[in-house]
Amino acid sequence: MQKAWASPTLFLYLRLMEKKLIILLGPTGVGKTERSLRMAEELHTEIISCDSRQMYREMKIGTAAPTEAELKRVPHHFVGNLSIFDYYSCGRFEIEALAKCEELFQTHDTVLMVGGSMLYIDAVCKGIDDIPKIDEELRKELDQRLAEEGVESLRNELKMLDPTYYRQVDPMNHKRIKHALEVCLQTGKPFSSFRTENKKERPFKIEKIGFVRPREELYERINKRVDKMFEEGLVEEARQLYPHRELNALNTVGYKELFEYFDGNWTLDYARQMIQQNSRHYAKKQLTWFKRDEEIRWETLTD
Repeated sequence: MQKAWASPTLFLYLRLMEKKLIILLGPTGVGKTERSLRMAEELHTEIISCDSRQMYREMKIGTAAPTEAELKRVPHHFVGNLSIFDYYSCGRFEIEALAKCEELFQTHDTVLMVGGSMLYIDAVCKGIDDIPKIDEELRKELDQRLAEEGVESLRNELKMLDPTYYRQVDPMNHKRIKHALEVCLQTGKPFSSFRTENKKERPFKIEKIGFVRPREELYERINKRVDKMFEEGLVEEARQLYPHRELNALNTVGYKELFEYFDGNWTLDYARQMIQQNSRHYAKKQLTWFKRDEEIRWETLTD
């Protein structure tokens, strides 16, 4: 009796297992962009961006998105592909990034993924939990409560409904607090009960390389990068986006500080200082998150 061939699905899985996704990660301002360009050129491959804000085409300067010249050097994906008015999520990125990987692996043995958005990296490497879809009316109701009562009201209710997640979440991250409360109210179950953290298998190899610098050097690079953004027109870019300041995409370092300036609450110099300070704080937060991942191979940059 003739032996049956493996199914097309199994064949594709085995072939993809020969492929590798290299993830270049690290804190903001560390120097990922130039190194990723060089590596992509050496490997003759393309780059998948995993920066959740560089996706928005209206926010090029404030997110330090790749320039036109850099995009010509190496093809990039998920850069400038959205508008600030578009809804996007980690779950959608997981699906679309994996589909892009499969597409690129048809012609490349290695693909690069570059960025510092921690949840987006985890979505591709581990997968995210299947969270129930939230009713639009409930979402609008909590949006209104957030606007009228502030995040503290939602935080207190979350503490009652899900004390486990309440102890884990950043108390100032209103987006995550609101989403967790949405799930609690929608399902009648704690949000933490859906966070199984079971790692999904991927049909390709994953290698993570993390870039780091001495702290003072990193902070100086961040300060200089903010100065460069101002020279390139960050204030005008933020001014054009100011009418839409309530959009979640614009709850981002570099824009929310300038909105305070436009409101007349801060001077421009103070807004610049706060962008630098908040960028440094974000870099510290990124490093704290990444340091938990034992799969990352760290390289110290000194140039």
